[in-house]
Amino acid sequence: MKKILLLITILVIAVSCSNKKQKQIEEARHHADWVYNATIYEVNIRQYTKEGTFNAFEKHIPRLKELGVEILWMMPIQPIGEEKRKGTLGSYYSIKDYTKTNPAFGSLENFKQIVNAAHNSGMKVILDWVANHTSHDAVWTLEHKDWYVTDSLGQIVSPYDWTDVAKLNYNNADMRKTMQEAMAFWIKETDIDGFRCDVAYEVPTDFWESTVAGLKNIKPDIFMLAEAAKPELNTTAFDAYYSWDIHHVMNDIAQGKANVDSLRKALAKMSEFPDYAIPMQFTSNHDENSWKGTEFERMGDAVTTFAALTFVLPGMPLIYSGQEAGFNRRLQFFEKDSINWNSSNNFTSLYQTLIKLKKANKVLFCPEPGGKLEEIKTNQPEKIFAFQREVQDNKIIAIFNLSPDVIELTMEDSTLPPQTKLTPWEYKIIE
Repeated sequence: MKKILLLITILVIAVSCSNKKQKQIEEARHHADWVYNATIYEVNIRQYTKEGTFNAFEKHIPRLKELGVEILWMMPIQPIGEEKRKGTLGSYYSIKDYTKTNPAFGSLENFKQIVNAAHNSGMKVILDWVANHTSHDAVWTLEHKDWYVTDSLGQIVSPYDWTDVAKLNYNNADMRKTMQEAMAFWIKETDIDGFRCDVAYEVPTDFWESTVAGLKNIKPDIFMLAEAAKPELNTTAFDAYYSWDIHHVMNDIAQGKANVDSLRKALAKMSEFPDYAIPMQFTSNHDENSWKGTEFERMGDAVTTFAALTFVLPGMPLIYSGQEAGFNRRLQFFEKDSINWNSSNNFTSLYQTLIKLKKANKVLFCPEPGGKLEEIKTNQPEKIFAFQREVQDNKIIAIFNLSPDVIELTMEDSTLPPQTKLTPWEYKIIE
């Protein structure tokens, strides 16, 4: 009898957990209304202006509103550790205190002003969150060494070769709880709209799932972006993920190391993710710019081609600080190094046009309202990527010459003229 009761109890618990999980999945299918046609913009506060402060950046919000971006992703704004610091100013991602602001940037009140100004302009703000590690002299290291991963000698270890940071121990329930409270602090105190989570793949999935559920109890329409390409993270925790495969393929095609077949394979891998997960498409970000080179270095003459492609592929496009001005230099990561805003205005008009295109066409919205990508067959499949996306009465046809060659193009099953000539890296987007 006891065994039967135990089996019944186990069965009831299993069914309850399954129902709860299914409910979470159904909730995850629906992103906040403002997410679907948004372009995300990464803000590097230190390098954004000569002053490198919140107040100096705030003056750019009207310009960004005119550009058309809707989500401001703020790189970490907390105090940076000094122990084992790299360079003079250290890495944003070596955080000393999760609930304070870097005094070099300004005060908590100054940051609140940015959030208020963005909200008043119809934009949202998400904060870069570093949950995998802290600085070696973080406030937690003084009283909670057990909150960190240690070696056989009891010394706190660094992940990978990131010697300026200390890896956190997610087997410790107290650390998890305090981390969750720190994230909740920023939503409650500053009214931010979500988080971009650094190396999210290194943090246990169950932490993200429980944390996001708790954060949504505070503010239901938050947006969560994972610096990861790990499908399980997007089941119930994260709205969006990094489309690393497509980014790397774009670089390889521009450098003659790959062709359109590689892009097809990268797009096919997106099927590993839930159909409601949002791939973030990009040609640059802070890591790529500083360590791999500018988009001009990596993509050469194909820069504008791939910028356009990020706006018409399924997903959410990203613009990194300075890209909209055609800024062409690697920004130093551990030192002060300001963006030159007097670069090519052609890129400003390019991005404005692409953002307007995305906003005006429901077919280009993020999953699921957006239309599915259907490739159009051509006579040059290794060099041409032509496709259409259609939903209801909205249709987009896109043709990209992803090669440095002049192409005499013919296409099947298209409403366009049967023959057309494309110059190197030329693209056409037809509404």
